[in-house]
Amino acid sequence: MSDIEIRDDRAAGRLEAFGDGGADGEVVGHIQYFVLESPARALVPVHTIVEPAHEGKGIAGQLAREVYAIAEREGIVVAPLCPYVVKWAARHPEVAPQADPELLRAAKEWLVAHPGRF
Repeated sequence: MSDIEIRDDRAAGRLEAFGDGGADGEVVGHIQYFVLESPARALVPVHTIVEPAHEGKGIAGQLAREVYAIAEREGIVVAPLCPYVVKWAARHPEVAPQADPELLRAAKEWLVAHPGRF
């Protein structure tokens, strides 16, 4: 695949991967997430989706890496609930520190309190 561009649409809670460098490319994958505010600010990835025609090209991994990069730039942490991001983080502990269990619990409670959001 040619270059992809990753864009953070914070208002929509989506980190999107655009094909062909992003110019007029199509969205080839995304991570849906929300920002947890309490007990601490954290990015919470919930779902990772890559379009079937683009699977196996490393797009999901690039999206996961970017979630952690954004969190680092913002001085916050990632509390992953998405099974893919959890597995990716376990394979990349040098860039994806483990989340505090309290944050994970709070993120799960947020999801329960906001049915239909994801």
